[in-house]
Amino acid sequence: MTEYPRFGVLLARLSDHRGVSLGDLSGMAEVPEAEFRAVLDGAEPGPSMLLRVAPALGWRDVDAFVLAGMPVPDELMPLDAQAGSWAASLVNQARCLGPELVDHVRRLVRSLPQHPRACPFPPPKPWELYEPSYGAALVRMLTNRNLNWTAAAKALYCLTGLALSPATIGQIGRGRKELSPDLLARLATVLGIPAADLAAVTGIRLPTKMPPAHPAAAELTTLLWDVRRLTAEQVRQVLNETESLRGE
Repeated sequence: MTEYPRFGVLLARLSDHRGVSLGDLSGMAEVPEAEFRAVLDGAEPGPSMLLRVAPALGWRDVDAFVLAGMPVPDELMPLDAQAGSWAASLVNQARCLGPELVDHVRRLVRSLPQHPRACPFPPPKPWELYEPSYGAALVRMLTNRNLNWTAAAKALYCLTGLALSPATIGQIGRGRKELSPDLLARLATVLGIPAADLAAVTGIRLPTKMPPAHPAAAELTTLLWDVRRLTAEQVRQVLNETESLRGE
């Protein structure tokens, strides 16, 4: 297995792809240029740097932690691990709605109160402790969206039409299933990350013909992200509302 690069290497690839110089990125992220140079030279980034760099590049902060191979702070993880399966079912129902109704569901999600965290997000199970690899990073990013192997497989099918078993998602995380150009592009759709960004970071070329994706994939992945802050009961409430909208 190819050694997983340091964050500085991945950051350089992404900034080169974006055409953003070190000085520009330093200014956008409000991080001293010397700190950037140290990371590019092999130093480990600090949490404060990751929290600033991610939005400067248009990435989720939790995904920056994953790229750096660092634990995601608990306060940035989904609120309720039990909500993940309901979130995947929500996407399955919402994909059948028109744009206006999807927007209605998103407004409902934003209107719900933010409850305090009842308990820490559960640590990875033994079989979810992956060796550093691009596949492991992508599966950890799915976890950040409250998608375990089963929910991730369901979301992948709903949004891209690719049917994989939950066990295959685990094989991706363990580096036992190759990240093909087609699979990389489909996972980018589910994650809501530009496929070209993931291609730049991983060095995997995108397919000449991009795989199909649901027409409202961007809206649905945003919905998936938004429900991370909800409890399982709240997501079930949104799911019930979405199912009723399908029946109208």
